[in-house]
Amino acid sequence: MFANYHTHTTRCHHALGSEREYIEAAIAGGIQVLGFSDHSPQPFPGTYRSGFRMEMTDAPDYFATLAALREEYADRIRILIGLECEYYPALFEELLRTVKPMGLDYLILGQHGLFNEQGAPMAPRPTEDPALLRQYVDQVIEGLQTGEYLYLAHPDIMNFVGDPAEYDRHMLRLCGYCKEHNVPLEINLLGLSEHRYYPSDRFFRLAAQVGNTAVIGCDAHKPQVLSDTALHAEGVAFAARYGLTLLDRLPV
Repeated sequence: MFANYHTHTTRCHHALGSEREYIEAAIAGGIQVLGFSDHSPQPFPGTYRSGFRMEMTDAPDYFATLAALREEYADRIRILIGLECEYYPALFEELLRTVKPMGLDYLILGQHGLFNEQGAPMAPRPTEDPALLRQYVDQVIEGLQTGEYLYLAHPDIMNFVGDPAEYDRHMLRLCGYCKEHNVPLEINLLGLSEHRYYPSDRFFRLAAQVGNTAVIGCDAHKPQVLSDTALHAEGVAFAARYGLTLLDRLPV
């Protein structure tokens, strides 16, 4: 892999290892561009907390730590500072006002929750309800329309187990939008290595039909994933299986 834009830190409460360990593993794996994109804080009102993302108060340390490491490792690897961020309409503008001045390089869209999350369904939870599938696609497209996102992470995370025709109808709509607006779709190596329901054959068959481009995302929650060249090769093989054009670097 030339570049990986999907890397987490311990601030999300479910990743292991220091930032330095991720950087050293990336160098060992031959990665030349390493983008950190930990789960974004969200300015939720009241006392609500997600539990799988950094807090708003963690953001300054996140940016400062990575900025210092970027300078230290400048002659060995290029480090970018991003966030994996849901599109929550009620929170998005306030979030951008907070994190952009800290030195944000990019966002990737990883839509784990629907609506604005509080009291709403989470995308990985199995559902037969086509209204929730439609909401996922509508919300992702609305987020992409902001122009703030570099690519769509695990686009197939919506765990719809209902009518296959409904799945195809809505996911073709999503793939069509991404094709028209040059938004790459991520082949997620965390899902691949852990044999999750994504990356999904049924989704990427549709993406191949539409002609989408793809990018490999390690979704690294532990450093050794970044040096696992055999796993990287599995991602390449997955893209080749569907004849997808695989991008090895993105304009950031």
